[in-house]
Amino acid sequence: MSSDHEARPVPGAGDAHTDPADPQPWPRHASRHAPSLLLFCPRWDLMENPRTGARLERLVLETPEWVNVVARTNAGKFVLVRQFRFGSGRVTTELPGGLVDRGEAPRAAAERELGEETGYLAARWRSLGYVEPNPAIHDNRCHQFVAEDCTRVMAQTLDPGEDIRVLELTEDEVRGAIRRGEIAHSLVISALARIIDLRDVINGDVAES
Repeated sequence: MSSDHEARPVPGAGDAHTDPADPQPWPRHASRHAPSLLLFCPRWDLMENPRTGARLERLVLETPEWVNVVARTNAGKFVLVRQFRFGSGRVTTELPGGLVDRGEAPRAAAERELGEETGYLAARWRSLGYVEPNPAIHDNRCHQFVAEDCTRVMAQTLDPGEDIRVLELTEDEVRGAIRRGEIAHSLVISALARIIDLRDVINGDVAES
């Protein structure tokens, strides 16, 4: 997986919808990069608030594109992965996924990550579009795919820093894992919600509040 970063568009450029009542894009007057953090490249932009004219530095984390895959077997089970996450400090259940390498198409990255992490290949693929993981500071997108009729055909090919267990869960088991907080990754839940109705699934913390 590559940590290189491609050129990004000027903030505010290419917005699909504009409304005169909306806040206006902030002009960017200058940028400076901080040392790379491997997965991210910090960039400080000197931005001008169009409402006040004030110039302020704002942090952007230049980040590679991401993919995640809602993978299902021909029996309808979801192919999921269990791995330790350093940020939360716990083992979580997630969808297969990862970084899009430089010059790689998102669909190709999704196929590669599914094979590497799980050993499964899919007969059919469908794009679910993309989401912006955290547009407040990240400049990337997470591309989401459905991989159908998945079959395990090879061994996992894990990086030295990966330790992944593969699961097959039914839809009811996925719902239960969300309720128990075992599946709590926002990008994972957003992809699953495009496939199954999760409106009645509330995790324990919310239910007790």
